[in-house]
Amino acid sequence: VLELLRGMQRGSEDRKRSLSRLRRALQNKDTQQKFVRLDGSIRTLVGLFTSSLADVQMEAARCLHELSHSSDPAVAEACLPATSYLLTYLSGHSVEFTELCLYTLGNLVVESEAVRKQLLPQGIIPVLASCIQSPHEAVLEGLGYVLSQLLQAKEAPAEIVPLVLDSVLPQHMLRLVCSGLKAGTGAAVEFAWCLHYIVCSHTADAALLSLGALPALATLLLDLASETPPDAPEGLELLICPVLRCLSNLLAGDTGCQGQIRDERLLVALFLILQSFLQQHPFIVQEGLWLLNNLTADEPFFCSALLALDLLPALLQLLPCSPMAAALVLTVLCNIAEKGPALCQQLHQALPLLLPALALPDPQAMGQGLELLHLLFLHCPEVAADFIRQGGQRALEQHQSSPELQERARALLDLAGQPPGAS
Repeated sequence: VLELLRGMQRGSEDRKRSLSRLRRALQNKDTQQKFVRLDGSIRTLVGLFTSSLADVQMEAARCLHELSHSSDPAVAEACLPATSYLLTYLSGHSVEFTELCLYTLGNLVVESEAVRKQLLPQGIIPVLASCIQSPHEAVLEGLGYVLSQLLQAKEAPAEIVPLVLDSVLPQHMLRLVCSGLKAGTGAAVEFAWCLHYIVCSHTADAALLSLGALPALATLLLDLASETPPDAPEGLELLICPVLRCLSNLLAGDTGCQGQIRDERLLVALFLILQSFLQQHPFIVQEGLWLLNNLTADEPFFCSALLALDLLPALLQLLPCSPMAAALVLTVLCNIAEKGPALCQQLHQALPLLLPALALPDPQAMGQGLELLHLLFLHCPEVAADFIRQGGQRALEQHQSSPELQERARALLDLAGQPPGAS
């Protein structure tokens, strides 16, 4: 390592050769740590990184990039002298060089709070805001990577999200996410996760809603549903996942914003996506059901639309997917049943399919199943009588030995035993 450092300090041919060898050597964790401990090593590397010789500068950038991969915060902090130059060079003309600087910054941001604290006053957010209008997909994807790493930092809600919201970044992120099917999904995926992290900070819902995030993402979901397999672009599920999460979390906020997307086509699109990705990417089912839960929780429109569009059989088919999926399906059914007798009458038809749900081993799903029966019995007493006729009493009695569920099971049996019309 010392010999490579000496080579970097000699003439230009030695420099290029030594930098190239150093780059390969820095792929090793021990070499990274030895290099940053050598006196003058980072100073020499940063000097070459600022060289007027493009090939020397690029090779030095590759060495910094290798160092940025280290999981040792001490290595990341040794690179602090390079951060101002990395930011300066984001306005360069070489796409490859700009991309390399972006990924180096993103990697350093992950590992070191000291790096993040230095980059903020150095103006990383305004610099990224100026880069986001780049026409190059590779640059945009790298920029999305840096921003997503910053927004996941523990100090992001208090220190980083406000700076992002005060910039032009949110509107451009939303634009790039919603044009992802036309412009390439790589950058759209990164920026969709950025939006997700901003929403999760619980400080930005109003700002994103004012930009029209909810209808824009809902329209994108309609477009994504039209791209489902077998014709879907590769990696489409990687974009669908954060889009579903953004929509879900925006709806979960106490903003009363469901009315902005009161469109029954959204339900059709959601079920198309769930059915298309069920076999190869089952994690999408859980994400989609969480969105469906938030759509139906406080909005009678979506509850009625789900039944009117005859989507109930498709919903019930998702019960066996996983314990979490079963719990969410039953929660959605509870959301519908809470809306009163008219919708409970329509849920009555699903009773034969609900009985097996009472044998589910998952306590959360089982609890939601009992809650659903309680709502159905309460609003529609004939469901209770039908339930007993179909053997429901035996299904409930098997839970009387469970400390968590026995009281609820007993109460349901008592409720089912009451004559129709009783309070």
